[in-house]
Amino acid sequence: MRSKLFVPGSRPDLFVKAFGGVADAISLDLEDAVPDHAKPQARANINAWLDKLAAEPDQRKGKTVIVRINEQGSPHFREDLEAVVRTGVDIINIPKPASPRAVQEVCDAIAALEVERELPGCIGVLLNIESPRALRTAAELAAADKRIVGLQLGLADLFEPLQIARNETSAVAHVMVTVAMAAGEAGIYAFDAAFGNIRDTAGFQAEAELARRLGFIGKSCIHPSQVGPANTAFSPSSAEIDFAKRVIAAAAAADTRGHGACVVDGKMIDKPFVQRARTILAASLRSEQSAS
Repeated sequence: MRSKLFVPGSRPDLFVKAFGGVADAISLDLEDAVPDHAKPQARANINAWLDKLAAEPDQRKGKTVIVRINEQGSPHFREDLEAVVRTGVDIINIPKPASPRAVQEVCDAIAALEVERELPGCIGVLLNIESPRALRTAAELAAADKRIVGLQLGLADLFEPLQIARNETSAVAHVMVTVAMAAGEAGIYAFDAAFGNIRDTAGFQAEAELARRLGFIGKSCIHPSQVGPANTAFSPSSAEIDFAKRVIAAAAAADTRGHGACVVDGKMIDKPFVQRARTILAASLRSEQSAS
């Protein structure tokens, strides 16, 4: 999931275009992008679209379908949850998690609805890290329930109230590492924040490349023009793929000789490097499948 494009649930006219684009995932939004008075209609729009995808599977285009609901405790939360725990939704994005216990309560509610509706499989949960408290407790939030698949960084909500400059790379990098480590402890992925300045393509690309270097798997996009650069930034380069293949081959040869380590291009290679090489090759395969 290199790229995730936000689409307001109140704009059904954009659904076909979004699903026809090159984003790996589409995040249908019921939260910030939808004003309060439009939220009931947005829920109806999303359900109508999911019904259409169920009837015409080719329209889905292999995309991961995410729905961002309103935060727990808001007047819209329960109605959102009732609407989106259904076939066709892969992941529910939970904004502003208050505590691990609160996250567990949401996950339990999803599980109860899945059982009640006899849904196959298990809907994943993507948690937003967008408050100082959530950042401080990110590891506990990530481990709150087995259905949590990832942590998503929300820099606007995190930085703006504290008057931290959004373009302060040292602050961005610090927060990214914290979230990546928390996700890593739980064995889930870290997903990068949206970048609000649509015209600053260089800034978007630089932040995406930083996020990838710091272990993130993809980036949120608020405009279709950001999707291509995100896909590029989070796809392994040909040099990385070549090196990963040589690492795997050299490690296999060393293993047959009873050695736990080997050298590739002058670099000592052991288990962590082999694991990274396998991850790169898996990401390369997913990128190829997305492009086909």
